[in-house]
Amino acid sequence: METSLQLGGILLSFAVIATASHRFGETLVKAKLPLITGFMLMGVLAGPDVLKLISADAVLKLRFIDEVSLAFIAFAAGSELYLKELRSRLRSIISISAVQIGIVYLFGALAVFLLSGLIPFTNELGVGGRISVALLAGAILTGRSPSAVIAVINELRAKGPFTKTVLGVTVVMDVLVIVLFAISVSIANVLLTELPFSLMFVVFLAAELAMSLVLGYAVSWLIRGVLSVSVSTWAKVAAMLVVGYLVFFLSKSLRHWTHENLPFEFFVEPLLICMTASFLTVNRSRNHAELLQLIERGSIPIYVVFFTLTGASLSLSVIAETWQFALLIFTINMGLVFVASFGGGMIARDPMTFNRIQWMGQITQAGVGLGLAKEVAGEFPGWGDSFATMMIAMIALTIITGPLLLKWALHLAGETHEKARKPQFDGVRDALIFGLEGQSLALARTLKEHGWQVKIATLLPPESLTDTNEDVEICPIPDLSLASIQSLDTEKADCVITLLSDDENYTICNTIYEEIGVDNLVVRMSDRRHAERFHEMKALVIDPSTALVHLLDHAVRSPSTASLILGMDPGHDVIDLELRNPDLRGIPLRELRLPMDTLIIAIHRRGHALICHGYTRLELGDLVTVVGSVDSLETVTLRFDAM
Repeated sequence: METSLQLGGILLSFAVIATASHRFGETLVKAKLPLITGFMLMGVLAGPDVLKLISADAVLKLRFIDEVSLAFIAFAAGSELYLKELRSRLRSIISISAVQIGIVYLFGALAVFLLSGLIPFTNELGVGGRISVALLAGAILTGRSPSAVIAVINELRAKGPFTKTVLGVTVVMDVLVIVLFAISVSIANVLLTELPFSLMFVVFLAAELAMSLVLGYAVSWLIRGVLSVSVSTWAKVAAMLVVGYLVFFLSKSLRHWTHENLPFEFFVEPLLICMTASFLTVNRSRNHAELLQLIERGSIPIYVVFFTLTGASLSLSVIAETWQFALLIFTINMGLVFVASFGGGMIARDPMTFNRIQWMGQITQAGVGLGLAKEVAGEFPGWGDSFATMMIAMIALTIITGPLLLKWALHLAGETHEKARKPQFDGVRDALIFGLEGQSLALARTLKEHGWQVKIATLLPPESLTDTNEDVEICPIPDLSLASIQSLDTEKADCVITLLSDDENYTICNTIYEEIGVDNLVVRMSDRRHAERFHEMKALVIDPSTALVHLLDHAVRSPSTASLILGMDPGHDVIDLELRNPDLRGIPLRELRLPMDTLIIAIHRRGHALICHGYTRLELGDLVTVVGSVDSLETVTLRFDAM
């Protein structure tokens, strides 16, 4: 009973620390540092070497959290290997991955072995122990971080053959590292027990790997069963975590039973089982989309607890002793990755431009690499903790430098599609509408009534235009090229509305997003299948087939809101205003001197909606939604725009 209460107290304390870790990680993201860096730093601060909020004994008792998290990370790694998306660059991906496995693993292990005589924790190990350390380190060096690569690619909206190759190699390597690690662990166990190598060992190792794959196939069916149950998303995430923990429990139980009852010890790698299960589910099941959704939903909470606990388990004294070796291993690894990537690209006959920069996209390691390092700590008591600390220090260097190098490489490859710098506000609200038709004319007149200056761009020839639209400026353009779009003074526009075909709308939005930088893009969409590519540019998509249904729904459930949206209440309106007045920065809403008949109902800050209350402080760039009388809203607009 006392032990249960102690564990409950440890879990409660760790939950509080993990919550703080999440906030700390989000703070570091604003400084352009990786999210998991903040989690690990908070774990170090809370750990036994600094603030002692988590004791060394508590870290040991929370080992089951590591196992659950590692299983989830393995599920995530397997789900990234979606074969249909890798077909177009499969030759390059296979070539580069194969050469990296050979060069990085073998020469990385050789480098660690040659350094092992200088590394403090290997001094007491014999030759077999040092070879074991080298093999395990070489295996971990081959790992990559698909999550970090995907984050950078999404941030830069990178697309093209180089981007596909980088992502494909990263995903394949992140899967193969688990197989390589399982082989290395088996070899290390033989070396440390000083058993002789023989043909029987090779057969035995093949049997262990085969059993892991068979169990992975069985677990994939268990996952499909979880996904098919009609329960909430979080309940399914919890069930996935239970499945992962059961895999670890089965692995340990089988190993213990064979050790006690048979003349040999049989080990199945739990990470390989989990990775195989998710790989089969993604590629051979109808539930692949739901699995990806569950992994995306559960990743942040899992990463928070795992990386916070990882930071708490780090020994600062060991880091002080081994940081030079971690830096040296990191440098050697970069050199090996460069040689392997260049050689693999040459074999695949990739462009020389790609071959020279391919290595820059293959540096970052994170989830799986850290997980394998922690796995060594549990697998080899004594020197395992020191090994894990050294490798985690090395991986931390890749987390800091890898994303920066990848961004540079994507820019050099010319495959980035970033948002252009936002134009300065000129004090006049301008709207630019593409497409001349009844709806565009009606929208233009409505906006003009609210004080906007409006232009309508059309691809119709000038001679076909009539003189019936003198109240709205009509601008014929010959095509949708950048020059034609810039001729409309698009950089002055506060909003661009596109009412053409979906392909034409995409061309306009993409050009404006990358070359001009207008924030507010509104798209009338014809086919819902095109929504995703507009969402990538943060465009507001209006689907006529569903917009009317939503308006009718509001009219039934909230008639007053619907009247505001439809403009049926001539005395009141609702508008979004960007705070540009520096005098209002930092002022709480309760202290704003606004007209009595206005109300701030929402604030959007850096892409997130804030729950407003009297003590919410304004920041420059906030998008503030205000409802009130038309005259009062004009007063609020002047106050928010004052420079």
